[in-house]
Amino acid sequence: MADNTSDGQVDFLLEVLQAIADSNGDQQVVEKLLEANIDKLNQTLADKLRDWATTKLAEAKPDEAISLSADIVEFSKIVAKLPLGDKASNIEIAITGYEVALTVYTHEAFPVEWAKTQFNLGLAYSQRRKGQKAENLEVAIACFQFVLEVRTREGFPVEWAKTQFNLGIAYRNRIKGEKAQNIEQAIACCQQALRVFTFEAFPDDWAWTQYNLGIAYNNRIKGEKAQNIEEAIACYQQTLRVYTFEAFPYEWASTQTNLGAAYSNRIKGEKTQNIEKAIACYQQALRVRTFEAFSYQWALTQTNLGAAYSDRIKGEKAENIEVAIACYQQALRVYTFEAFPYEWATTQNNLGIAYSDRIKG
Repeated sequence: MADNTSDGQVDFLLEVLQAIADSNGDQQVVEKLLEANIDKLNQTLADKLRDWATTKLAEAKPDEAISLSADIVEFSKIVAKLPLGDKASNIEIAITGYEVALTVYTHEAFPVEWAKTQFNLGLAYSQRRKGQKAENLEVAIACFQFVLEVRTREGFPVEWAKTQFNLGIAYRNRIKGEKAQNIEQAIACCQQALRVFTFEAFPDDWAWTQYNLGIAYNNRIKGEKAQNIEEAIACYQQTLRVYTFEAFPYEWASTQTNLGAAYSNRIKGEKTQNIEKAIACYQQALRVRTFEAFSYQWALTQTNLGAAYSDRIKGEKAENIEVAIACYQQALRVYTFEAFPYEWATTQNNLGIAYSDRIKG
């Protein structure tokens, strides 16, 4: 039987930290230990980590404190990325570890380690499930801004770009502040990241940044809407230079879906052709987004495809409406009243409109 008592949790924590110290950087050794003790990764462990480490670091000699802080940070990084267990608890443990380590890794004494730990803390708060989301994002933004005090473009170009990118994502998701300005900040951060993340030097990072820049332009409030959509389309098309069906099928499908939505909303160009392009994008996405593998994303794409067929100008109108009805009905296999009430209601509404416009039957 697992020992989740107070002493048992501390013993497990010591075992993990010793494994990290002995692992020579082999994370798999630590991951296997954590996976074998998933039941111990909970809020109690986070609390014990804070209490034990705070006392231990305060009492330790400087060299011992530095070594222990490094092990705690490594533990936090591993547990934050662990795919098993309760994600919310894993993130709480990671946050605790980073915050404890920062009592040793101060800006004045260890600026580089301080910046690395602040960066990881920002990532953890961005992903945090406990607490108020709005507050978590504010902490994440503050962490990334702290990091940029040390990680300059001149001194740490790649790390600077990664921080700019993650700061941009945090601003895009920000709840506090003026939404329009938050999106402007997100765009600016992504554009900054692209000064380092070029297609030639960092194709994967470049593509991921282009993808998120496209989302920001699609959501942009300032500027001319028609031009913002053109910018979004351009970003998604750039993304597809790297995110191919063969190499990155999931990311390719997500980009196709977003590109389809941008074409559906496009103001410039011929409307008839824009809708055809949107339909083609959604159909491409469904090559990956299957009901079996990605049910929610499949339903979302079916809904978007139904809307595109409802608006379609080419083809026979009666047949287009039949296809739209079929798409909405497919989406309702996933969008049930119990599981997804909002999506269910929206799809029911769209289905009702399609039936109102129906020519056949």
